[in-house]
Amino acid sequence: MNLKLQQYINGKWVEANSGNTRTIINPFNQEVIASVPEGDESDAKAAIAAAREAFDNGEWASTPATERGAIVRKIAEFIERDKEELAHLESLDTGKTVEESRGDMDDIAGVFRYFAELADKDGGELIDSPVPNSISKVVREPVGVCGQITPWNYPLLQASWKLAPALATGNTLIIKPSEITPLTHIKVFELMEEAGVPAGVANLVLGAGDTIGAELSSNTDVDLISFTGGIVTGKKIMQAASVNVKKLALELGGKNPNVIFADADFDIAVDQALNGVFFHAGQICSAGTRLIVEESIHDKFVNALVERVKKFKLGSGFNEDTQMGPLISAEHLAKVEKYVEAGVQEGATVAVGGKRPEDPELQKGFFYLPTIFTDCTTDMSVVQDEGFGPIITVEKFRTEEEAVNLSNDSIYGLAGGVFTNDIAKAERCAAKMRMGTVWINEFNLYFPHAPWGGYKQSGIGRELGKLGMEEYTETKHIFQNLKPETLNWF
Repeated sequence: MNLKLQQYINGKWVEANSGNTRTIINPFNQEVIASVPEGDESDAKAAIAAAREAFDNGEWASTPATERGAIVRKIAEFIERDKEELAHLESLDTGKTVEESRGDMDDIAGVFRYFAELADKDGGELIDSPVPNSISKVVREPVGVCGQITPWNYPLLQASWKLAPALATGNTLIIKPSEITPLTHIKVFELMEEAGVPAGVANLVLGAGDTIGAELSSNTDVDLISFTGGIVTGKKIMQAASVNVKKLALELGGKNPNVIFADADFDIAVDQALNGVFFHAGQICSAGTRLIVEESIHDKFVNALVERVKKFKLGSGFNEDTQMGPLISAEHLAKVEKYVEAGVQEGATVAVGGKRPEDPELQKGFFYLPTIFTDCTTDMSVVQDEGFGPIITVEKFRTEEEAVNLSNDSIYGLAGGVFTNDIAKAERCAAKMRMGTVWINEFNLYFPHAPWGGYKQSGIGRELGKLGMEEYTETKHIFQNLKPETLNWF
């Protein structure tokens, strides 16, 4: 491994001020794969100071948008060039299959390229003025210093959603990856340095959320916080950010319903239901973990799911025949086990899975069998809480109205799906489902052009698309009187 394995602050690769380090392990076999700096508040403050100075001197913000876009485009090109190395690092860090990681790298390059193309497309807007001989225009300007906090499940993908629009719009930033999955962040900062991002504009700090994340959230020199992660942490960030009324962009997860009507294409619905949950062992904020199935096909549908699930191949992400890798850590495995135990105690039935695998080759890893719960009702914790593991709960419905009501019975509102061949019915359901994204006869598809974010307690703001770009800008109205006169009011 040729990574620098350091933090990147003010254009320099540095160790933590304390000298502390953290070991990074492979969740497949618990082998140590790297040792990285373990930063603290002092490292965060140094990075914030660098970003503040870089923004206030105005060099990056005043760089022509076409030039900023060209640098962001170079980053995309370098990601494509180093795709295999990045995919390897991502799978080492997270345990996901290398094939999935390769797909992530294609998506990540696409995100950087998309925002590079948008960089010079908003030149402001002239609006009508009630005053003769005047110019009234609306322009967008960068927010300033952006604190960005990313999760462990899709480390570089989630980072790209934040880095690319922030750079393209002329902001400066400090990004903190999850302390357990920092490797691809380090690599992409090497690529950003190679692409010509100026010193101080982008800073990488490694360490725990309760130190670095807390400093980013409460420091008054930070103008915006973009966070992807759990709802409990998101609420703490909101409270801390109130100290200077920071702008917030929060994606706080979901408990996403997937409604299957009896008139849907059965085989497609079964396949999509599985794909919608079991990628990356279900550790996906948009996973369709709540299956809501029309009563007349419920038993047939569950049986089909169970038969498919029994054939899943678990193993190393670097084995080409592996379909599902391990969970991220021992702590998360224990959390998933408690989640399943609670479901059983509440009366849900384990149709398949519900335990660790017995395969001797998997004992060193943090594996959990893909699990399906039946006999589920909306008052159960397994139906309401985000388990973030390879678990599906199945509920029944009889009418369209009941299906929609069940879908909306959640504190979350990130995403949902509807499978039916009745397009009018699909559109009626989509209109009534309180979620940021609703898929029809599809699940878990996303692309850079479409906004991503949730209703209710799934978060605030949007990433991706033009709205994702606007999160990193402030709107300013500029009025110019071309023929000023005295008012003689006083």
